Amino acid sequence: MSCLPSRERKAEKTMAYYKDMRDYIRALEKAGKLVRVKKRINKDTELHPLVRWQFRGLPEEQRKAFLFEDVVDVKGKTYTIPVLIACHAASRQIYALGMKCKEDEIIEKWTQAQLKPVKPVMVPTGPVHDVIFTGEHLVQHGGLGMLPVPISTPGFDNAPYFTSACWVSKDPETGIRNVGVYRSMIKGPTRLGVSSSPPKDLWTHWEKCHDRKIPLQAAAVIGAPPNLGFTAVSHLPYGVDEYDVSGGISGEPLKLVKCQTVDIEVPANAEIVVEGVIPTDALEREAPFGEYTGYMGGEMMNPYMNVTAITFRKNPIYVAFLSQFPPSESSKLRQIAAEAVYYKHLRYDCGLPNIQEVAFHESSGAWQYCVIKMKKTHPAQPWKALYSAANLDNHIGKIIIIVDEDIDPRDPDSVNWALSFRMQPHRDTQITYGKIPALDHSAAPPDSPERRYPLPRGCSSMLIDATRKWGYPPVSLPRKEYMERAKKIWEDLGLPPLKPQVPWHGYSLGHWTKENEEEAELALKGEHYQTGEKLEKQRQKM
Repeated sequence: MSCLPSRERKAEKTMAYYKDMRDYIRALEKAGKLVRVKKRINKDTELHPLVRWQFRGLPEEQRKAFLFEDVVDVKGKTYTIPVLIACHAASRQIYALGMKCKEDEIIEKWTQAQLKPVKPVMVPTGPVHDVIFTGEHLVQHGGLGMLPVPISTPGFDNAPYFTSACWVSKDPETGIRNVGVYRSMIKGPTRLGVSSSPPKDLWTHWEKCHDRKIPLQAAAVIGAPPNLGFTAVSHLPYGVDEYDVSGGISGEPLKLVKCQTVDIEVPANAEIVVEGVIPTDALEREAPFGEYTGYMGGEMMNPYMNVTAITFRKNPIYVAFLSQFPPSESSKLRQIAAEAVYYKHLRYDCGLPNIQEVAFHESSGAWQYCVIKMKKTHPAQPWKALYSAANLDNHIGKIIIIVDEDIDPRDPDSVNWALSFRMQPHRDTQITYGKIPALDHSAAPPDSPERRYPLPRGCSSMLIDATRKWGYPPVSLPRKEYMERAKKIWEDLGLPPLKPQVPWHGYSLGHWTKENEEEAELALKGEHYQTGEKLEKQRQKM
């Protein structure tokens, strides 16, 4: 029994979730998980390489969130908006802090949030509308150029990209919202790429609007309370509103406000919201950009948004994810979200209560290597679990393994021992088809027309020869000179000694065009709008 007075017990029991990102920053700092960088930092050449070092040279438990308070760009422009990065999932400890639970409670809390969602509530206004830019006012103040959007993979990315923006759109038939994280290329002051392709939910909304010959309204939310970031990166079933599951995580409804120029609802306490309209009669080339696979992503034709408004609270904070080469903040986010979704699916939806754990390995980008731990009571149970996992999402699960309860699904040596002595390939393996490559360069050469879906049956779930068979795009890490410069800054700041892991910088692997190189160099000169203007001229009508 608690020894607290009844009033204190009630306060303890009803202690609210973080009301906004600022509330969460205070919690990070109190827990010793935040590094404040007061030194002037170049967002285009130094910011991401500096934070990258903790993922290439520190054990996970030593990783922290970084808040950069004095940010400039390659042209010398100074920003009044600080940049916060790695605050969601630099480590499992930080992820648990964002969930307001212990590390060993994360999956159960995620499961209960899916089983017991809490719908959001509308409020008339909120801090995200403290400052509003629309029309000529938006253009006069520089539009997207107001925001200190970093270059994630300096030397290879062709522009700054949003990495943590939670994109909100609606199904035009049902009105049901979807919130998903899609990287977004800054193409001009009022034009923003949207990297959404089949079968992502925003793309489904886009196709439905395309059929109706109407544009798709959307909003990109930056700096919402952390529970929305957790749900937005997950692969929840189509038709599930991520706002509801976010409410399930916090135990209370998210407060939403109507956007200024589009029919979309966004968190009232978010730091920044970019509103706009996505045309459905044309697509534009987007990328290269460093991907979760550890290689530069190929160029693709994607939607783009014409920005109609940017709103933010007073003294806003720009929030970014550290993505690209695994492990990263994004791979940790994907890992835990995928584990939670698959655990709930297998244990509750498929009626397998003897599922004990689901582990996605970060070295696979946290999507393609999955190990399921089960206490088997019938020989048919493993196959039910394996096929159920393989069929849940056609993006995920290139290698899916099920192990007994005495195997640690997170330890490669333990899993390899089970593979070596607890199975026979001719008897205990199956191949399933219909998978989407999901940026996997082993599926087809980078320029092949089969990159999206290799004929005749797509990709498969099966162990394969994991060596390169043709030239790949560059490794998606900043080029050597930028990592070396960041390492010097790291040491000047007195941060913990690094133990670099190979690879610790990006380099070419044979497939990188002169145009790719020129665009990356333009980005490092702050001239990425030139690339955006070129892409506009190359626009393809649908």
